[in-house]
Amino acid sequence: MTSVRGYFPPKTATGAASLIPSPPWHYSGDLLTIEYRTDPARVRELLPEPLEPAEEDPGAVALIWADWQSCAAGGRELLDPVLSQYKETFAVVRCAYRGRTYSRCVYIWVDKDFAIARGVQQGYPKKLGSIHQTRPHPYGPAPRIEPGARFGATLAAADRRLAQAVVTLREPSETGGFVNGHPMAHHRWLPSIENGKGLALDELIESGAASFEGGQPWVGDAELELFDAPTEELARLEVREPIAAYYRQVGVVWDGGRLLESGTSGAR
Repeated sequence: MTSVRGYFPPKTATGAASLIPSPPWHYSGDLLTIEYRTDPARVRELLPEPLEPAEEDPGAVALIWADWQSCAAGGRELLDPVLSQYKETFAVVRCAYRGRTYSRCVYIWVDKDFAIARGVQQGYPKKLGSIHQTRPHPYGPAPRIEPGARFGATLAAADRRLAQAVVTLREPSETGGFVNGHPMAHHRWLPSIENGKGLALDELIESGAASFEGGQPWVGDAELELFDAPTEELARLEVREPIAAYYRQVGVVWDGGRLLESGTSGAR
């Protein structure tokens, strides 16, 4: 009897072609985080049952640019950088479930297929995009991590620019922001193969970092613009009030999550 191997399709006789390896997944990254307030109703419309808006500051949003290197436990991808390096931009809001506050990624764009596959497992709604951000460097014209340093960031998808920002650092900070500071509450959805039968997979799950380390956060100010596009809705989370912007280098390990409940989202 033939057996096939691999954590994720394609499954083959050896498993070498699997798009992603099994967890734990390790990440090293540079993050630019821009926090602002939008209309709380625009956040509410993105929260399926049984999630509710966060009790405090329900209109708070974090738009995050991340330049990642990632790998499985053995670290071999780091020596074949096309398998480890990718960039993403994601919008995070906060929500409540049974009296506990969670973070939730409502939009996210990445530039590699393996990152999309990991999103399927983790419940992140990943799409392909074009993402760029200024990298710090101690020599030449690139910005240092110091007061007055300026970083640019852009996001595009399907040939349309969706967001652009300039972050100016001011001083070291005790935090890298508050919107993305909770465990994630995500849904994992998969439509039934039979038309009209709804969802074959409908799970509300909790996940977060199995371990985390981070460098000194810096706080500053941001100029952020969001743009309309035919097949994107990020601009509905319009900027009504800036909060702050942050830069931080981080290291994260992701190693699974836990099921909160299933079959209750009402998603269509």
